Amino acid sequence: MSSIIYTHTDEAPLLATYSFLPIVEAYAAKAGVNFETRDISVAARILAQFGLADDALAELGALAKTPEANIIKLPNVSASIPQLKAAVKELQEKGFDVPDYPEAPSTEEEKEIRAKYDKIKGSAVNPVLREGNSDRRAPASVKNYAKTHPHTNKAFTEGSKTSVATMGAHDFASNEKSVTVAADDTLSIVLETAAGDQVVLKDGLKVLAGEIIDATKMEAAHLQAFLRNAIATAKATDVLFSLHLKATMMKVSDPIIFGHVVKAFFEPVFEQYGADLAAAGLSANDGLGSILPGLDALPNGAEIKAAFEKAIADGPRMSYVNSDKGITNLHVPSDVIVDASMPALVRNGGRLWGADGGEDDTLAVIPDSSYAGVYQAVIEDCKEHGPLDPATIGTVPNVGLMAQAAEEYGSHDKTFEIAEAGTVRILAADGTVLIEHDVEAGDIWRACQTKDIPVQDWVKLAVTRARASGMPAIFWLNESRAHDAEIIKKVNAYLPDHDTDGLEIKILSPELATSYSLARMRRGEDTISVTGNVLRDYNTDLFPILELGTSAKMLSVVPLIAGGGLFETGAGGSAPKHVQQLVEEDYLRWDSLGEFFALVPSLEKYAEQAGAPAAQVLADTLDRATGTFLNEDRSPGRKLGSTDNRGSHFYLALYWAEEVAKQTDDAALAAAFGPLAKTLRDNESVIAEELIAVQGKPADIGGYYYPDAEKTSKVMRPSATLNEAIDSF
Repeated sequence: MSSIIYTHTDEAPLLATYSFLPIVEAYAAKAGVNFETRDISVAARILAQFGLADDALAELGALAKTPEANIIKLPNVSASIPQLKAAVKELQEKGFDVPDYPEAPSTEEEKEIRAKYDKIKGSAVNPVLREGNSDRRAPASVKNYAKTHPHTNKAFTEGSKTSVATMGAHDFASNEKSVTVAADDTLSIVLETAAGDQVVLKDGLKVLAGEIIDATKMEAAHLQAFLRNAIATAKATDVLFSLHLKATMMKVSDPIIFGHVVKAFFEPVFEQYGADLAAAGLSANDGLGSILPGLDALPNGAEIKAAFEKAIADGPRMSYVNSDKGITNLHVPSDVIVDASMPALVRNGGRLWGADGGEDDTLAVIPDSSYAGVYQAVIEDCKEHGPLDPATIGTVPNVGLMAQAAEEYGSHDKTFEIAEAGTVRILAADGTVLIEHDVEAGDIWRACQTKDIPVQDWVKLAVTRARASGMPAIFWLNESRAHDAEIIKKVNAYLPDHDTDGLEIKILSPELATSYSLARMRRGEDTISVTGNVLRDYNTDLFPILELGTSAKMLSVVPLIAGGGLFETGAGGSAPKHVQQLVEEDYLRWDSLGEFFALVPSLEKYAEQAGAPAAQVLADTLDRATGTFLNEDRSPGRKLGSTDNRGSHFYLALYWAEEVAKQTDDAALAAAFGPLAKTLRDNESVIAEELIAVQGKPADIGGYYYPDAEKTSKVMRPSATLNEAIDSF
């Protein structure tokens, strides 16, 4: 029997599932649609690695390679090391026998444990499930709502000093080398040290003919020099210093870069006390949020803490994640994620928040120059032409290359912090050198693999979307960059396989593509951005945040290459703050609109897979109900006393039931939903009051990474009247 798999994930999306899924399951059952759940949360993945739970992620990864796949995937935690450690601690406190995360594994057992945890860190879920390329766009109903209820994009002040600082040389972008392999092969990555020793970094790397292999390095000495200069520049120009990385997706490289920034900003502290911190297991890579609490256990901890405070006072003013709680830009590597933080900066007129909570111009530090120019281009455009007006601007949907772990820079097991100077080589099975780099100790070296079939599918999807939408499709590729040059060869080879007559298809560098798309946006025109995987991640936050105020309201469809479907439900960058508010005030601001949108094509897919016309009726009526939901402005409010996430689910349930009851395609469904629609409408005020009545006091969900199911269900379903209506349906 066909099933829709609904994923349990983490944080606010998981909490929302406890409220929304019972409604979905009740409605679906009337149409004969079968739902199942799978837990792919960070806690569940930890338990699975140590044999304490089923490996749901592996199961879904296998399913994604079949035509039967129909998976609704909610945002999940891409665990940084501090998050991973926190999840481990919580599981241990709940009695689960999971080991500590080994910072510096020395024994074989510790290395094995570390290898298991490495499978959980960072963007570990998405590469497994994404067996297709990405089609992300704003649904027409959301775009229309944004135009009639526009949010505010603030203007940059006259003489704004906000800018992007990036290396431009000696970084990943400038050191990249790329080859397309001619035949199937098995590669190895070897470091030959200056002393002549051969260190195998990785072997058994299977590649197929036509695959692209990249390699590059970030030169640590030049990174340090760049950071010292950026810190001095921020101080001299009296702007906020802010670091913008992707320490979740780039789970090996960016945490190391983050550590370099912490050491550079607090250079006097690490010069004097670095040995003490290292001996105590306090790593710059984990940020101030881990270091400062750990100082309490050191004999000279107060002295070191005072040194950190002095460095903050003496250095440039730093941007803050939460000034009320003293959480700086350098506290937690996963707190400031470039794809969400930079659009927020642009939307706020180029200003971030300082220690006193006030806004100020900012030096946005993005060390690697691969895509930093995109954000600089947006800043320059807004300085010259003013803020983008959501009431009039066009849209920039995305077609993203991500199938079969394409272009997962830094996420995989091909990124290394070099232990000693030498030469890193990628070798073919016969010993031929494909790529080589001279490296110094501390350099970050990485390789990347892009399979050919995903590229073919990506080009096809771009043409398909351009044809269906009538929009120009712009491939964001830089011919002077090694990897992009190889991709461009493939794009030019595969485009003639498709009917492109009458379509506007261009290849532009990311900076030029940004300016081109923004110019069209300002004229109210729409443009598809066709990008690699990292830019997919960046663009599907950048443009939606400027257009809609959020990236959580995007339709995200992944047509799987094998024929199934993966339906993603928006971004989760603000989820931790929402959980904190729920626990403190029993109020969840999380917006589930992404789930509503994802459910429609998932039900359509089910109707196709199972030959179930009733599922199509549910999809059609849900689509109309979501339009009503938007027109009636039922998304969660921002303040206590207003509709929160649970209330939004009630109104979606009401409008959906009414749509099913009045449709004429399926008389049996209409008859079944009629009484429910009447019950919900008649009790609207009672249910709304019950949902609001619980707000304003602490809520107990029994855990953050592994909440108690019974407690969480009670918190997320506080209306007895609504529960009775749904549970008895």
